[in-house]
Amino acid sequence: MNSHIDELMNDQFLTTNSRMTILKREIYLLLALCMATAMAQAQVVMEKPQALQGIDVIEHLGETIPDTLTFQDETGKTVKLGNYLHQGKPLILVMAYYRCPMLCNLVLNAVCESAKGLDLSLGKDYSILTVSIDSRETWELAAAKKTRYKEAFGKSGVEQGWFFLADQFGNAKVLADAIGFKYFYDKKRDEYAHPAVIVLLSPEGKITRYVYGINYKQFDLKLGLIEASQGKVGNTIDRLILSCFHYDPKAGSYVPVAMNIMRLGGVITLIALTAILGSLWMRESRKHKHKGNSSVDIPTN
Repeated sequence: MNSHIDELMNDQFLTTNSRMTILKREIYLLLALCMATAMAQAQVVMEKPQALQGIDVIEHLGETIPDTLTFQDETGKTVKLGNYLHQGKPLILVMAYYRCPMLCNLVLNAVCESAKGLDLSLGKDYSILTVSIDSRETWELAAAKKTRYKEAFGKSGVEQGWFFLADQFGNAKVLADAIGFKYFYDKKRDEYAHPAVIVLLSPEGKITRYVYGINYKQFDLKLGLIEASQGKVGNTIDRLILSCFHYDPKAGSYVPVAMNIMRLGGVITLIALTAILGSLWMRESRKHKHKGNSSVDIPTN
C-alpha cells in the first residue's frame, strides 16, 4: 500500500517537474523572441535617423529671406527673389521639385485647393512662389508645372500671382537654409527627401508662419496671410477675427483667445448700447421739437 502511494507521488512529482520544465522552456523562448524583436526594433531606430537625419524644419520666425538670390522663372528669364517682394502683399513660399513623384504634388495640390476657396484674390492680395530644390530641373519644367496648376486653379490669378522658379544658379540651398528647410538627395532613388511645409512671408520677405502637412485649412491660411500682411489684406471683419485668434504650434492651427473675444464682445455691446441710446435721444428730441412747433400763441386785447 505504501509502495503504491510512493509510486503515485513519484509520478505526480515527475509530471509536475515535466510541466515546470516545459513552462520554463516556453518562458525562455518567449524571452528570446522578445529580445530578438527588441534588437530588430533597435536596429530600425538606429537606422532610421541615419536615413532621415537630413529632413527637418528649423523655424526662423522673424528672420528675412535674402532677396538678392537669383533663379530662372517659368519663361526662362533670370529673376531675383526681390522681384516678388516689396509689393505690399504677403507671399506663400513652397520649396519643392517638379519631378517629385508624390509629396511635392500633395503639398502643391493642397495649396491650390485651399487658395482656390479663399475670398482673397491671388495676384492682388497675395502671391505664391514655388522654388525647385533640384538644380537639374529647367525652366521648361517650371512652365509645365505652372500650366498644370493654372488649369487646376480654375480661375484667374495664377498667371500674375503664382510663380514657379528653376534653380539654374544653385541658390535653392541658400534659400532653404534661410528658412530652415532641411532636405537631402537620395542617390539610389534619384529623389529628394524633404518635409511637407509651406512658409508665409510678409511683403518684405520676413518669415511670419510655418504651416505643416498636406492639408491646409482655408481659415488658417487666410488668417496667416492677414497676419503676414499686418492687416493690409482682408476687410475689417477679418482683422477683428484675427485679433480673437492666435496660432498654436501644438495644434497646428489658429485657436480662439478667450480674453480677446471677451474684449471684442464688450466693445460690440458698448457700440450697440450707444446706438440704442442715441436712437432714443433723437426720437425724444424730435417729439419735443414737434410739440414746440405745434403750439400757437393766443393774442390778448
